[in-house]
Amino acid sequence: MASENGVLTSGGYIKHHLTNLTFGEKADGTWGIAHGAKEAAEMGFWSIHVDSMAWSIGLALVMFFVFRKVAKGFSADNPGKLQLFIETIFEFADTSAKDGFQFANLYIAPLALTIFCWVFLMNLMDLIPVDWIPYAFEHSGVAPYMKIVPSTDINVALGLALAIFIMILYYSFKMKSPLGFFKELSMHPFSAAEFGVSNPVVRNIVNFVILYPLNLVLETVSLLAKPVSLGLRLFGNMYAGELIFILIALMVSGGWGLLAEGGYLSGTMLAIGGGMLQLVWSIFHILVITLQAYIFMMLTIVYLNQAHEHGDH
Repeated sequence: MASENGVLTSGGYIKHHLTNLTFGEKADGTWGIAHGAKEAAEMGFWSIHVDSMAWSIGLALVMFFVFRKVAKGFSADNPGKLQLFIETIFEFADTSAKDGFQFANLYIAPLALTIFCWVFLMNLMDLIPVDWIPYAFEHSGVAPYMKIVPSTDINVALGLALAIFIMILYYSFKMKSPLGFFKELSMHPFSAAEFGVSNPVVRNIVNFVILYPLNLVLETVSLLAKPVSLGLRLFGNMYAGELIFILIALMVSGGWGLLAEGGYLSGTMLAIGGGMLQLVWSIFHILVITLQAYIFMMLTIVYLNQAHEHGDH
């Protein structure tokens, strides 16, 4: 976080807040926590972001126990405020699933509810002031780094997307059979008949030699783009939001620094301006974190609906 002379720099501050608490094998062969971005990068693929795993699993457990508490204490005659709130979320997810999914599958609505609530909770952590929890962990000696927003970790975002992609493949094979799924990838969107080729022999040659391989490449790229875009959309929006919070925090701390040095007017204006920006961005970010959870849920429903659809070949 500091420069060579020990003074905290803006770049060091930003880099510190964007670094995960990483556990893995160090260059000397020992296993432990990385104490720098360079050491974390040297750990390679088999390292693990402890903070992202802990916060995402912890938030999932919070969601589980809240839903379990509501389910065990369910009352149709005298529902409490928490039950009414959970019922509202449940109806929202159920309606979204019914609108976006056209087939009979009892798992889609619960999946939509789980995705929306879990992603929303992970995104919601971005509203906690950026210095509070990392500062507490660092100065208590527990951990040198602590990122508390799991969805700003590309590993978490792509991990969620990969799980959805596995479900897409599973239902594509189940509903269409492996051969039917392969035909769907290879026989659309182009065929020789669409180009006016009427001779059966020529049509088959054009299809099997040129168009079907081309279709397979195009549709495979389109298929792989689903999880990539799903994960990167969530990661990109949340990462950008976190970065803006960090930059605003730098603005506020810069104002306090000017006040400490005697620049009362400029320091006050900078601190107040940063505080107002923090409030405005926090209010706007409530919409962002909710919208990103909703988009992730709806795209999952749409992709699974497509996996259930049969082609016309």
